[in-house]
Amino acid sequence: MRRQTTLAIAAFTIALSGASATTLAATKINWWHAMGGALGERVANIAKGFNESQSEYEVVATYKGNYTETMTAGIAAFRSGKQPHILQVFEVGTATMMAAKGAIKPVYQLMAETGEPFDPSAYLPTVTGYYMTSDGKLLSMPFNSSTPVLYYNKDAFRKAGLDPESPPKTWPELAAAAKKTQAAGYPCGFTTAWQSWIQIENFSAWHNLPIGTKANGFAGLDTELVINSPEHVKHIQRLADWTKDKTFVYGGRRGDSQALFTNGECAMYMQSSAGLAGIRKTAKFEFGVGMLPYWPDIAAKPQNTIIGGATLWVFAGHPAEEYKGVARFFSYLSSPKVQAEWHQGTGYLPITFAAYELTKKQGYYDKFPGAEVALKQMTLNPPTENSRGLRFGNFVQIRDIINEELEAVWGGKKTAKQALDSAVARGNVLLRKFERANK
Repeated sequence: MRRQTTLAIAAFTIALSGASATTLAATKINWWHAMGGALGERVANIAKGFNESQSEYEVVATYKGNYTETMTAGIAAFRSGKQPHILQVFEVGTATMMAAKGAIKPVYQLMAETGEPFDPSAYLPTVTGYYMTSDGKLLSMPFNSSTPVLYYNKDAFRKAGLDPESPPKTWPELAAAAKKTQAAGYPCGFTTAWQSWIQIENFSAWHNLPIGTKANGFAGLDTELVINSPEHVKHIQRLADWTKDKTFVYGGRRGDSQALFTNGECAMYMQSSAGLAGIRKTAKFEFGVGMLPYWPDIAAKPQNTIIGGATLWVFAGHPAEEYKGVARFFSYLSSPKVQAEWHQGTGYLPITFAAYELTKKQGYYDKFPGAEVALKQMTLNPPTENSRGLRFGNFVQIRDIINEELEAVWGGKKTAKQALDSAVARGNVLLRKFERANK
């Protein structure tokens, strides 16, 4: 009898414990992201770190494909009423997300409503400026921000008789260096990733040239592209001319060209600062990092580059208690320790001044000086109307058009002027379509 009583008490205790656990179960916060591979592992570790830091909320990080696929999945989920709390959206999706009236809870509103401490001035202005309203209110939470830089093979430079500590600063210097490394046995002078982002969008900002009217779209939906200017045409035509002797080799629209650099074929490579971790892992040679080259006959000095990467947008339609968890997570995500680790491990920019200072204090830039180049380049000069960034509707599709037209140039099917004129005409059709849909 006593044994039965003991078993009954034990069973009751277990049941009670289970009920208590159910009652105290953490509130789930769904985060859909576009970070695969090693970056996806780091995203998972950030979510894990937050979950272990408290017991009220559980962030569930889910990979949904590349940037375009993730954004498409998020929009479809909202339309079906099954949206996640947080969606990672790349920078060119900003105008589309802003136009999704009723679908988004702006970050400034989220933090105010939940009472979570939040100071926008703690974030790098070159990052937040891209995602703010005209009156300075932050719409989405900065997360993985990057800017393109020049990677170069120091071993190739030594073999070619070049100074391995002095990357080329101008395009003429880069072309001369490419010729010397080719003569030293490297078949390709340089290649580029993300050709629209680097060779059109950042080329424009770096030379203080507009990409479009209306302050690159920040000042109104009735914007038009101007990437067929004489300066843009000259730059793209010069790249096309360089393809003939492999001074320049095209390797694909995204990061497909990275292997051309890491396998030692191309001596120089223009890629996102976020490519640092991958290049460090796969390159079998010593490499350096420099700022992007500029054309002295277009600009007396370079201006500043603009960001790529993505921010975290919050969907509307969730209970207030869950938004408290989102706000708490954003505070954790922005903390100096988390951001410093993210920056140092990936090559993405630290999004706050505190994370930047912590990284310097830890001696990271003394050990890896190339990791600071992106920050110096982004903050080289105060942003102008031409170098703040861009905000065009339908720009995901417009980038596809630019890619198509540039590939026609590299393939010898069009001149730079023909291709850029076509890109502007086709792109403006999409801008007008976006304007009509959002009046």
